[in-house]
Parts: sequence; structure tokens; C-alpha cells
Amino acid sequence: MNPMDLSAQALAQAITEGQITPRDAAAAARARAEALNPALNALTLINPALEVEADAVAARLAAGETLPLAGVPVVIKDNIWVGGLPITQGSKLFEGFIAPKDAQAVALLRGAGAVILGIGTCSEFACKGSTNTPLYGMTRNPVNLARTAGGSSGGPVAAVAAGMAPLALGTDAGGSSRRPPAHTGLVGLKPTQDLVPYGPGFDEPVYGISVLAPIARNVGDVALMMSVLSGLPEAAPLDGPIAFAADFGLGQVLDPDVAANFDASIAALSGAGLTLHPDAPDWKGLNGASVMPLQHAGLAALFGARWQAEPELFDPDLGAQIDSGLALSGPDVARAHHASQRIREIMSNFLTGYAAMITPTTSCAAWPVELSAPATIAGKPCGGRDHAAFTSQLNHAGCPAISVPCGVDSEGMPLGLQIIAAKGQDAALLALAARIETILGGQG
Repeated sequence: MNPMDLSAQALAQAITEGQITPRDAAAAARARAEALNPALNALTLINPALEVEADAVAARLAAGETLPLAGVPVVIKDNIWVGGLPITQGSKLFEGFIAPKDAQAVALLRGAGAVILGIGTCSEFACKGSTNTPLYGMTRNPVNLARTAGGSSGGPVAAVAAGMAPLALGTDAGGSSRRPPAHTGLVGLKPTQDLVPYGPGFDEPVYGISVLAPIARNVGDVALMMSVLSGLPEAAPLDGPIAFAADFGLGQVLDPDVAANFDASIAALSGAGLTLHPDAPDWKGLNGASVMPLQHAGLAALFGARWQAEPELFDPDLGAQIDSGLALSGPDVARAHHASQRIREIMSNFLTGYAAMITPTTSCAAWPVELSAPATIAGKPCGGRDHAAFTSQLNHAGCPAISVPCGVDSEGMPLGLQIIAAKGQDAALLALAARIETILGGQG
């Protein structure tokens, strides 16, 4: 078996026990990345020091160190600093930028014995639901090359789904490490805000909502990664009634296959003994669009002058967001901040009555790769964020949410189930997700 077909847990154990050497694992990762990346554009760079890092892990193991991620290759998203490597946020503005040091989370992964396979492509400034950047071009879905891998963590998920590495570290400021995993048959966790150390790194368009997020082929590997990134212990699954709603209380239309899959998933979970209740928050008219002015204003503050001077350097979709931000008034931004706080309060209060909540991760499967967003959902024209209707609320609420695979649509494209818990319940959420993964058939 190719070492890259093993889970992170199994690979680390095999390396620790001497069945596979770190260099052999690194060579397998490099070979697969070199073979598959030209078609996928999942990686902006394969780490030239990969084998050197693997040899250093071998030396640490020989010296008696215990390394939970011994020799496991990891992909790091192109907006997270990896010292000595070019990190660009997919932008021509940062072409040639070399990260001066590792982000704290990257240092934790290295400390646990992980090696960096390479840098995963992301949409410009990690602010778009598909991955097609001015600097690196279009990233494709390994399940179907004609479809998007989603965004902004399109490269990391494409790399893991294609078997280049068992793990990736993404970011999530509105669903970027839940929706792309759903589109590629993976697991992605948005941890509780500030649970995983963030930075040093680039300035954020909206501070206080983005998190560093583990991506893997199964829940157990995400839990292993979280134990390294946050010291998260094992816990019993969340126990008690679980709310579910196909539209998250938003009235969002679903593609028929997503709706049918969600109903079947809920029936399977109920049949397996979970206590499920149809219910959803009363959002008081708020939705993901209510807080988008914060992102637009933040992008305008960071890059507005450069966009106006050199628009040819930017993704036009990002330019449109910047123009939107430049046109906002102070009261517009204040209203968006108030909406963010109200979303936090509404979601937190709702979860006091439930152990967890379940929604679809996305309202549709992956769409054609050349489009920034789907043109239609359920055959009806849709807005640019309708595919992302169920995710950004959890960033503003600060609570953990995970996407797990729950089957495929009629064209064989993966779908995801989102499970949400109250702030600080990450370990118990992971345990519940592992149970749900088993009920629904699991992956990896």
C-alpha cells in the first residue's frame, strides 16, 4: 500500500514502529504530488526541503522522542505563514513574499513530527467560494476535474482528497474549511474561536472570526490534529436532543439531491438512536449577507488604494468586493457589526436548548470549475453566496462546527453534513461527529 493511502493515525504509528521510514513517506507524498498536481493545481509549491524535514524526524525518533504526527506530510494553505517558503494569499500583491517565520500552529505541527509537503492554493485573500487566483490559476476537484474544489481552501482539500497527504491546515472565516471538504468527500472542522493559536501572519479583513482549521479524510485524523494544535483531549460524545433543519431556519432553497440526502441522513441517525428534533434559530431576518459588509470594508481598508491604482493585479471578483467596501458608509459597517453580535447571541441562546444542531454543509454540490459560484440552485437563479448559506453564522457565533461526508448526489459529487455545538464543546463535538461518521458510512 502507498503510505499516502493510510490515515494520519496509521501512518504515524507505522513510522513510529519502524515499518515505514519518514523518508519513504515523504518520497511517496512527493511522487503523488508531482504526478497529480499538474491536473489539479492543488499546490502552489512542493516543499524543496521535504526530505530534509523527514530525516530530521527520523533523528528525533531515534533519539527517543514521542511524536504523535511522526513523519506525516501536511499541506498548509497559502495564507498561513510557513517560515522560509513563499506564502502569497493567491495574490500578485504578495508575489515573492517569503514568510519570516512559522505561524504558531505550523510550529506545533512540526513539533509533533509533521513534515510540510507543500503549500495549498487558496482564493485571493481567502475571500471567495471557489479557488481561481490571479497568481496561480484554477484549482480543480479530484472527484471530477470539471468541478470546483470550492474555496477558499480549495487547494488543501484537493491535495488531501487526491491522496497527496493525509492532513491539511486551512483557514475558515465563513465556511472555507467546511464547504470545500463537503465538495470533496472530506472532514473539516471550524474550531471554537481562538482555540487554535492564530498568527503570526497576514492582516485579516475581519478580525475575530477566522480560525485555523484541520482538514482530513476522517474524523479521527481531525481529532489527532486538534490534540496537537490545541491540546484537545478525548471526550464523550455530546448527549441530549439534537436539532436539525434542512434550511437552518433561513428559507434557503436546496438542490433536490441535497434535500433528499439530508432527509436520508436524518432518518439514518434517528434510526441509530440519536434524539433528533426539527428546529432552527429565529434569525430575526439576519443571514450571511447581513455581515458581508464587514469583509468588504476590511478588504477596502487593506487593499482599496492598490485596487484603484492597479486593478489588473486583482481577481475581478475581489475587486468587486473592494468596490462594495469603498462605497459603504459608517452606519452600514455599524449595522453589520450589530448583525454579527446578534447572530452570536441568537446561535448561543439556541444551543442552550440542544446538545448540537445538524444542517447540510452546502445547499448544492460542487459546480462547474470555471464559475465563481453556482448559477442556479434547484434550477432557480441564485445569489453569489446561496451555496454558502449555512456556514458563516458559526464564525460570527464563535462556536465549533464540523462537516462530515454523507454521501453523493446523482452525479457522484460528494455532499456534507454540518454538525454544530456550543462554544468550547469541540472535543465532544468531534466524538459525536465520529459516531455520525460511522452511522453514515464514514470515509478514509
